[in-house]
Amino acid sequence: MLYAILCYNNEDVVCAWSKEQDDEVMARLQVVTEKLAKQGRLGPVARLLPTTAATTLRKTKDEPLVIDGPFAETKEQFLGFYVVECATLDDAVDVAKELADANPGGGSYELRPIGAYFPAREAV
Repeated sequence: MLYAILCYNNEDVVCAWSKEQDDEVMARLQVVTEKLAKQGRLGPVARLLPTTAATTLRKTKDEPLVIDGPFAETKEQFLGFYVVECATLDDAVDVAKELADANPGGGSYELRPIGAYFPAREAV
């Protein structure tokens, strides 16, 4: 089964890292992703830009409302995700633990089974 591992953290903390600190975290995360890729279990991975670059579209009764920034005020922001093939939820939890160990900044990891997956197709 495919699992989405959604990565949350306080982006004020993450954005305050020096380039060296950020590079160190990314290198540790790369070790985890390379291992999963070699096992043939790694799907798409994305690191999102800060919420200051976000736009939200909210469906209303009338016209859709487009606003700058994220939808909700929270202490932790959605910073990125991994899609990983795991036989069980326990396997997905193990992957999330590896990602957490690679990231000393804390945060949380939400694991969600994927009900439908449509891989990107090349433009015709």
